[in-house]
Amino acid sequence: MTLSTTTRAPRLHRAWWVAAVAFVAILGAAGFRATPGVLINPLQEEFGWSKGTISLAVSVNLVLYGLTAPFAAALMDRFGMRRVVSLALLLVAAGSGLTVLMTASWQLLLCWGVLVGLGTGSMALVFVATVTDRWFVRHRGLVTGVLTAAGATGQLIFLPVLAQLAEGPGWRVASLAVAASALAVVPFVWWLLRDHPADVGLTALGAEPDVPPVARQHANAALRAVTVLRSAARTRAFWFLAGGFAICGASTNGLVGTHFIPAAHDHGMAEPTAAGLLAVVGIFDIAGTVASGWLSDRMDPKVLLGVYYGLRGLSLMVLPSLFAATTEPSMLIFIVFYGLDWVATVPPTVALCRRVYGADGAVVFGWVFASHQVGAAIAAVGAGLARDHLGAYDLAWYGAGALCILATGMSLAIGHARAR
Repeated sequence: MTLSTTTRAPRLHRAWWVAAVAFVAILGAAGFRATPGVLINPLQEEFGWSKGTISLAVSVNLVLYGLTAPFAAALMDRFGMRRVVSLALLLVAAGSGLTVLMTASWQLLLCWGVLVGLGTGSMALVFVATVTDRWFVRHRGLVTGVLTAAGATGQLIFLPVLAQLAEGPGWRVASLAVAASALAVVPFVWWLLRDHPADVGLTALGAEPDVPPVARQHANAALRAVTVLRSAARTRAFWFLAGGFAICGASTNGLVGTHFIPAAHDHGMAEPTAAGLLAVVGIFDIAGTVASGWLSDRMDPKVLLGVYYGLRGLSLMVLPSLFAATTEPSMLIFIVFYGLDWVATVPPTVALCRRVYGADGAVVFGWVFASHQVGAAIAAVGAGLARDHLGAYDLAWYGAGALCILATGMSLAIGHARAR
């Protein structure tokens, strides 16, 4: 008996398999998230739609991507991650696949905006927060960083390929490629993802063996999401977190993610080259986000947030002067630096939501993430309109930089808000 016990080989904890399939699922959804900047010019050339019109569809996508998140977190508590994520991937595939049949701008709003927005929003960063809350006690910040980096990895893999497809076979082939990749992930999610450690007779990685399992939620998911929002909205910390994350979304997905390629094209850079630069952002985003998760386990998260926002603001303010250099070393330095900072804000924001709001932290982060996407949507359509009316993106870059400096102050004030 003793011999068999001592010679039994240690097994890899199931939490790592759950994290792996979550990484792949987020990776699959990232494909369509990477396409707006690639498809703006092809859609404009084929249909004659203005950048403002196409940017409106991007804005609808970004708003729903954010507003779906808190309800998705509550739905995962009610029905389980596996069901919600599988349905989300099917919505992404349907939205991207049906895009190839559109002939009018309202259909772009429906497919690209509504269907894909709902699908990606249902497995956005709240999925990361839910997985790490349920399955990890040890290495929680690090795993948060790694899963957050999955979106950057998706950008890294898909963006150059989609740019080549859009320029060669056409944007329809690019959209179908995204639909196929999302569908391919569904079987893995259904087979490997489990909702709670207790479902397979385990406890979370690093949890004490005698810790009771987390009680499952049976309340109405929408009601719980709204109730948590009502409670969190009474605290200053929530508004500082939400305001800072709105600026985060405006300065990343809304502005750089959507308009960097058209802006670079304005300065004579080929679209595949600009897409390649954004892919470099994705490479360094992985390193920056994983490092940020590791630091969030060891440092005050609000200090990390303040540093990230401040450095981002300064880099955006110098971007207009770098566009003339295109692929010269100065632009490459910006790309590397911005990549390290791109979503490094996520792990400390998740940590702060968990620290301040406890068991409701994932749902609160869902609402904070909703503000991220509202900010992204405003920046996406605002920058498109600025380009249409002013003929350049300079005002958008300077405005986003100034807002990032404001976010630095909001982040550093979170501790004081909590004490009050």
